[in-house]
Amino acid sequence: MKVGIALNILSEPGRPDVAVVSDHLAMGDLAEPLGFDSLFALEHHFTGYAMSPAPLELLAYFAGRTKRITFGTAVIVLPWHDPIRIAEGIALLDILSGGRCLFGFGRGAASVEYEGFRIPMGEARPRFAEAAQLIRKALSEPEFEWHGEFFQIPRTSIRPRPISHPEQRFYASSVSPESAEIMAKLGFGILVVMQNEWPKAAENIVNYREIALSVGHNPPPPIILTNVSCAESRAEAHERAMIWLGKKWESIDNHYHFSDGHLATVKGYETYGKMAKTYARLQSEEERVRATEFYVKIQIVGTPDDCIQQIAELQRVTGTDHLVTEFSFGGIPHAEADKNMRLFASRVLPVLQRDAAFATPPAPVLPQAPASPDLFAPA
Repeated sequence: MKVGIALNILSEPGRPDVAVVSDHLAMGDLAEPLGFDSLFALEHHFTGYAMSPAPLELLAYFAGRTKRITFGTAVIVLPWHDPIRIAEGIALLDILSGGRCLFGFGRGAASVEYEGFRIPMGEARPRFAEAAQLIRKALSEPEFEWHGEFFQIPRTSIRPRPISHPEQRFYASSVSPESAEIMAKLGFGILVVMQNEWPKAAENIVNYREIALSVGHNPPPPIILTNVSCAESRAEAHERAMIWLGKKWESIDNHYHFSDGHLATVKGYETYGKMAKTYARLQSEEERVRATEFYVKIQIVGTPDDCIQQIAELQRVTGTDHLVTEFSFGGIPHAEADKNMRLFASRVLPVLQRDAAFATPPAPVLPQAPASPDLFAPA
């Protein structure tokens, strides 16, 4: 199994942004020396929910500081961008990294970000589909032109040309059924943020695969992104998770405002309206604790041995061959995040990478029981 880390750079009250970013850059610098296989960068804007507005630029920084590690975007939100500029950035990063990149795309779900970019949120679905196809064409063909609904491109070329075939390593973050159908038909792999019970994730992955196969695509195993709290004792791991993962999912609603249910009326986002009930429970302390316990339950939390067993089950259920982990979440102190990451790297990572039990992912397992109605948000 390949194992990576993701940098989710949440702003922290009372701390300068540069200090928070510096802490996460230090964690990124640890990824290759500690033996991780990949490093993923997010994209978010305006609120400090994740201070990572330019994932290609952030990964270019690490490309110049590393030799081996693979890079990934989780994700580039296509409706916010000129697809030609994204294609150019991908081609350049492909050269700078020596072809060490995977590229994840999504359509975003935060109205504050759509408003900031002056893009109608109801156009997200068709904009995503058109931009994705245009980017793939720009990277795969020496010269191309495009005449679509949103983009009119005269005959042109992306220069410099990529050195590998990055358009063959495209993934998409699929949270809603609306997104899944689009992305599966495009032939993308799937990147799953663990936001609901694992059987539900398995159901979504199986459905995604069936849609892709029905149109002639055979998607690779899914990439799974999850939070990790690894400690010498279960009590320590759970306490850390309850405090800092609790703050993380509170920050999710501060950014997305799922609790007010406004997305239920936005074209292409009707499914997100179901999140309102989960996030509205933040108003009750008792319900907030219960919801936090559920969120912790669907992440990787425990001793090193617990983490190994949980990841084995996660692989059995989802069929993943690439796990992407977050060790710094919710504004956790840097020293605590560093401790979390180093223990996982020394005691869990070698088993995942070398034990034959993790070598060949099984097909995802269909759920045997209905999942919880609780639904959390993407990274």
